[in-house]
Amino acid sequence: MKYSTNNTIQAFWVALGNLSAFGLAILSAVILSRFLNKEQYGTYKQIIFVYTTLLVIFTAGLPQVFAYFLPRYKVEEGKSIVKKVNLVLFACGLIFSISLYIFSDFLALLLNNEKLIKGLRIFSVVPVFLLPTLGIEGIFSTYKKTFYIAIYNTITRAIMLCFIVVPVIVYKNDYIYALYGWIAASIVTLIIALFFKSIPFKKVEKMEADLKFRQIFRYSLPLVGASIWGIAIKSADTFYISRYFQEETYAEYSNGFISLPFVTMVTSSVAIVLMPIFSNYLYNNESKTKVLELWRTTLNKSVIIIYPLLVYFIVYAEDVMIILFSQEYTNSSNYFRINLIFNFFSVIVFAPLFLATGKTRLYARVHMVLAFVIWITGYFVVYVFESPYAVVINSTLLNIIKVLVFVYLASKILDIKYLKFFPLKKIALSLIQSVVLITLVFILSNTILKVDSLILNVLITAILFGGLIILSSQLLGIDYSALYKPLITRLKDKFKE
Repeated sequence: MKYSTNNTIQAFWVALGNLSAFGLAILSAVILSRFLNKEQYGTYKQIIFVYTTLLVIFTAGLPQVFAYFLPRYKVEEGKSIVKKVNLVLFACGLIFSISLYIFSDFLALLLNNEKLIKGLRIFSVVPVFLLPTLGIEGIFSTYKKTFYIAIYNTITRAIMLCFIVVPVIVYKNDYIYALYGWIAASIVTLIIALFFKSIPFKKVEKMEADLKFRQIFRYSLPLVGASIWGIAIKSADTFYISRYFQEETYAEYSNGFISLPFVTMVTSSVAIVLMPIFSNYLYNNESKTKVLELWRTTLNKSVIIIYPLLVYFIVYAEDVMIILFSQEYTNSSNYFRINLIFNFFSVIVFAPLFLATGKTRLYARVHMVLAFVIWITGYFVVYVFESPYAVVINSTLLNIIKVLVFVYLASKILDIKYLKFFPLKKIALSLIQSVVLITLVFILSNTILKVDSLILNVLITAILFGGLIILSSQLLGIDYSALYKPLITRLKDKFKE
């Protein structure tokens, strides 16, 4: 099963790895939210924000290089490509670490939090170890061995979790100890990542690839532009809320304004699997109809998984936030609901198509325009409405527009009508089914069931809602079997072997 080339099975392994990664990340946030006060937790989250923001710049688009070039070269040449990119990633990591240490004062001033200076200087060791670990997904998705992504993500995220939260719980309730844990975990992760990156090339005779550094950078550097503007888009809300609404509000925002882990799990899995496939299709001049068919099939499968989950969590957002982060973070549910609305559109995964076609400059330009718009309107919203909720509503609406613009551009690139990209009937059917059934479940839970325990109420309503979705799907012609049949078929084949 782990070596199957079926796209659904490949996506399943990536999704499983992402699920463990997101689950462990959420668990880390749950624990730290309870052991650190809001001020300390907010400062810790600001440090992670700075790291993840600058990470996209300093990686120089290199993690995407694997999924673009490896499908176009022989597996024997793959090892030399991976080695070249790893060397550049290490150099970028070293520059990142030095920059983080030197500019810690400026970053602390920018975010209006003096405590960040010490924290950023301690954390500055991390990038030099973690940047060379990037690109695992692109390597294993190219060679149809995504099973290893699931193993890698589970192992490394479990190590991160233990190293970060244990010092805080055992030694002292101080975010500085969590940062020390990051340093130790990054060293161990580097060792594991280098081992995993060598797996596809074991027992394969090495050949030097005719791929020059200038070719790599010709593809990756335009992605830096897109990455910078992408950072600007994502960081606008964080900057305005962090600077104008204090650490406590930022803590509520950072815990709440998150995508549903299942959404990110599915969409990132789809992107990882589609990127090398699209690259191969377009490199070999496959028909555009074949590309569109794969797009629509993937989107349809994503919608029937994600839409019911989004509808459920919008209704029970407050209960979920309290269960995860305590009563103190009730306000986080407002941010959570707003971001869930965007997730109805983020299910459309367009990036692999633009990256596979080499349209990285166009990809960057669209993000540049959106970045300017989101910062200007964000500043206006802060001073007019004086509300952190208005800030995130503004960015959410603009990000929805971004998705629709990219689909329009994709339709022009492939010369395919805009609406053909969407399985509209399936989308509408899934949405109507979910809204009707969650209404029924909500009425039952508040009239007949009336469970006092939040955890028990969420559990019962989730099971009831999920059961009704599955039972009614056959009547509505929604095919959930397409999601699990390849897995069952492969299992049966394994038993026959």
